[in-house]
Amino acid sequence: MQTLTQRLANPTRFMELSAQLLPWIAGAAGLVIAFGLYLSFFVAPPDYLQGETARIMFIHVPCAWLSMAVYGLVAISAFGLLVFRHPLADVSAKAAVPLGAAFTFLALVTGSLWGRPTWGTYWVWDARLTSVLILFFLYLGLMALRSSIEEESLAAKLTAILALVGIVMLPIIKFSVEFGNTLHQPASVIRAGGPTIDPALLSPLLVMAVGFTLMFVAMHLKAMRNEILRRRVKAMQLAEVERAQAAQLAAAE
Repeated sequence: MQTLTQRLANPTRFMELSAQLLPWIAGAAGLVIAFGLYLSFFVAPPDYLQGETARIMFIHVPCAWLSMAVYGLVAISAFGLLVFRHPLADVSAKAAVPLGAAFTFLALVTGSLWGRPTWGTYWVWDARLTSVLILFFLYLGLMALRSSIEEESLAAKLTAILALVGIVMLPIIKFSVEFGNTLHQPASVIRAGGPTIDPALLSPLLVMAVGFTLMFVAMHLKAMRNEILRRRVKAMQLAEVERAQAAQLAAAE
């Protein structure tokens, strides 16, 4: 009996299933994010130290989480391509990289806006901020490497190798606030001993994290569908060119 992964290895089946799921996931993302924004800006109280400024975290933290989670997905997809030759692995990786870059950029921007009133500066070259900036450049490097190689199979393999090498950045980012010299606060949600953040702030933060995750899933599925369609159109164009060349050769003979 085929597993779900094996069934989805067929691009046609993936297109059929994703077409059914995409509207529901996108709708759920919109509803959850709207509810999370309501909780974040109208229900959650101001932070006792940072006041209203702390509300930036309801956008910053989900983006920061996703910047790392998306790269993890890219690395898993790269592994699936290189080891298992999964037909959709490269499609998944290619679709995820720009989204990961966007979330990382948003994490950097919102973090800078949050840092100005908290630290007195928009940017410091500390361990956490610098490592996240390197992750952003790594995303950009993956996109640049792929776009610089015309042969898709070669581009897929080389970007997969770079993605697997770059996964070392994830533990560096994760533990940078614990072992590095940083102004960034240590983990306050996912940590040993449980969250240290007040429940009144934790609840909307978790709702926003779920909403942003659903939004990413919807955008990732849509991007994968677009990439599959692009490859099908390209294959049809190449087939048409080959038929035209074959017809010209036959006429010349």
